[in-house]
Amino acid sequence: MSVFEERIKKLRGSLSIDELANKFNEKYQTKISKSMISRYENGLADPKMDVLRIYADYFNVSLDYLTGLSDVEEKPFNPELTEKDERDIQKELQKMIDGLNSGSFAAFDGQTLDDMDDEDRELLIASLENSLRLAKRIAKQKFTPKKFRK
Repeated sequence: MSVFEERIKKLRGSLSIDELANKFNEKYQTKISKSMISRYENGLADPKMDVLRIYADYFNVSLDYLTGLSDVEEKPFNPELTEKDERDIQKELQKMIDGLNSGSFAAFDGQTLDDMDDEDRELLIASLENSLRLAKRIAKQKFTPKKFRK
């Protein structure tokens, strides 16, 4: 028996194959038949990637765990940024850009944004924006209580 077969049987637990097929079809609007689920569990068929993703999402595990590449069962929490987060990022980015535009002490490599050519300016702004997005995601990962994580 493969690791995948063992893990999907374990994850299904007391849920019947019929119930699992119905839940998959309700939640994902897909037709995964009872017979196909049985074939996956008995090693008679290998699921395609979209079916693996359905299993992983439904049981809240990573694809690596499902396929035996990892023993960590829980899928890592990867928070989505909300519209408010996006607005906050844009406001903070604008503050940074304004600081680099003014003749103040804020400068990159001794230059203000006005001193840079167009390509360097765009790259710096994109880098700052990506850094702000990453910082926001890390903060959400760190400070979101476990009971609110999906």
